[in-house]
Amino acid sequence: MPAIPADKKKILDLYFLEHRAKVLDIAAFLDRYDRAAGEGDFRIDAFRDTLAVLLSEQPGRAGRVLEMLSDHSTEPIPVAPGKGAMGAQPPAGGSGGDA
Repeated sequence: MPAIPADKKKILDLYFLEHRAKVLDIAAFLDRYDRAAGEGDFRIDAFRDTLAVLLSEQPGRAGRVLEMLSDHSTEPIPVAPGKGAMGAQPPAGGSGGDA
């Protein structure tokens, strides 16, 4: 893996357009979700909670977001819903539904 440039302008020159596209993808995803019918879901709540972390200026954002979107359970469940992984921790006592 190449070393990360120490210069902020170099980092922007290398990565800005790629991450601009990712931000636009997230904005489009949230717009689609907000226009859709149906009830809310713990996953979108978790996703939105991570946005505040992204906007902070404290280091370690990637690790904090990963923790926020990780399943911290230690016991296997009898039946996995959908494809098995939910991508976020269901609320306490919740199974995560069958989304």
